[in-house]
Amino acid sequence: MTAERIYLDYNATAPLRDEARNAMSDAFSIFGNPSSVHHEGRRARAAVERARAQIASFAGCEPGEVVFTSGASEANQTVIARGWSLVAASAMEHESVLAAGYGAVGRGVGTFVEIPACRDGQVEAGWFALLRGSRERTGGDMSAPLVSVQLANGETGAVQPVARIVEIAREQDYAIHTDAVQAAGRMPLDFASLGVDYMSLSAHKIGGPKGVGALILRSGAELTPLVLGGGQETGRRAGTENVAGIVGFGVAAECALRDLDRMSEIEAMRDRLEREAVAISQTADVFSATPERLPNTSALALKGAKAETLVIAFDLAGIALSAGSACSSGKVSRSHVLEAIRVAAEVAEGTFRVSLGWNTRESDIDRFLDAWAGIVKQHESLAVA
Repeated sequence: MTAERIYLDYNATAPLRDEARNAMSDAFSIFGNPSSVHHEGRRARAAVERARAQIASFAGCEPGEVVFTSGASEANQTVIARGWSLVAASAMEHESVLAAGYGAVGRGVGTFVEIPACRDGQVEAGWFALLRGSRERTGGDMSAPLVSVQLANGETGAVQPVARIVEIAREQDYAIHTDAVQAAGRMPLDFASLGVDYMSLSAHKIGGPKGVGALILRSGAELTPLVLGGGQETGRRAGTENVAGIVGFGVAAECALRDLDRMSEIEAMRDRLEREAVAISQTADVFSATPERLPNTSALALKGAKAETLVIAFDLAGIALSAGSACSSGKVSRSHVLEAIRVAAEVAEGTFRVSLGWNTRESDIDRFLDAWAGIVKQHESLAVA
């Protein structure tokens, strides 16, 4: 009999939670349009607003600051494409931020600048000097620049010093956006205390459905809708709301908030995985192990190996993990995150990511380590041959 498969790729997507699935199943019977004033429409509107309140509690914001979107990529691009005089984003951002930044230059955005990263996976300490210099070079209206720095990186797990960035950026009147997709459900979120203007979230990273996300928008912060043509979301995002998806998102957020209590247990499993993996292969590397990290994320490298080969080997052993961001794993190319932190090419080529979640158990770590031992042994024997 084939052994049960082990899922260690939560940063790519999390399994749909049973609670979210059940809530969505019930919500499919709510067929009214949330914009309609009759009973059926009011019922749909009530379901959407209940979910909005659940997500606000999860994110540490007010319900009126939650704007539903099709996902975090849309939320990111809604912010980036607004028409800032300058957009500065860390070089480790999700591709939806970087692509939006470069694509918007000449179409409303004056200048796009990448903030460099340190080798430990955090934003370069001298980033502010870069921002100031770049801002001075743009000329013209300096009243509306934006800095975008993710709350935590999905490949290395490194948590960024966003609170400190907010403090510095405010001195130069920058608006601040943070992509909190990977941090959500793995560390507490408090939008109000963080001090940012915009924050992006995604349902499927926390056990909700795919195709639903949210942009948290500070009261008074400006927003130019990316999707036009209706008055939904108080005019901030047109289109009839995905009621069932939004309901699933709200319930998943409620569950993720509850499961934060288990993160210390998950972190202990992650640390054990890394400790024993390095003991099995002394040539293995762990990235971003020094700064604050997400408790569920480990970026490991086996020098001389190919990441895609390692991922396939684990898959054959019944273990799902990733060579990096799921948005780029379909193509064989070096991770832009590893490039940003200046990982040598021969090491980057053998880097893969393990990401744990609420269903991870010690027995899953045992299975990983057993498979790892076999993969390392085969790799070393081929290297000798």
